[in-house]
Amino acid sequence: MDTTPELPEQAFAHREQTTFERIFESMLWNSRYIVLFGVIFGSLSAIVLFIAGSLEITTILLEFVSLSEGHLTHEEILIGIIGAIDFYLIGLVLLIFSFGIYELFISEIDIARKGGSFGNILEVSTLDDLKNKIIKVIIMVLIVSFFQRILSMEFTTSIEMLAMAVSIGVICIGVYFIGRQQS
Repeated sequence: MDTTPELPEQAFAHREQTTFERIFESMLWNSRYIVLFGVIFGSLSAIVLFIAGSLEITTILLEFVSLSEGHLTHEEILIGIIGAIDFYLIGLVLLIFSFGIYELFISEIDIARKGGSFGNILEVSTLDDLKNKIIKVIIMVLIVSFFQRILSMEFTTSIEMLAMAVSIGVICIGVYFIGRQQS
């Protein structure tokens, strides 16, 4: 006679379900596939942003090497390139989001894990892990956007210059603490 105590999962497995309960639970469990819309459209959006960033850089390069009179200034070049970086970073947010929700709700991405090279970005075991990864990239997007705007500003008073310096200092302190949190 087997005297092994039943685990709660085993005890649950022996309970008879009604037909309604079985159908409802099946429908409820299969409703998780709705996240595939987020995965597909998040990935497509990331592709669009990567193309837009690449077109931004291509436009700047073509204007820079053109022989026309209207050459780009250094600020215009930096603003355009930083804008492209912004597109790339937001695209990364969407890719991380797509990978994360796919792995959380559907299945692990086996082909990526087989190679082992992308394991660290795919290490999403909870929604909090996904949220933390996305938040870090969003913070970088905000920093890049801030610097893009700083480059296009014209400062007329010393107070404005001081405010910019304090803003940059606060961002540096924030990035320092984010880096310490990861350690």
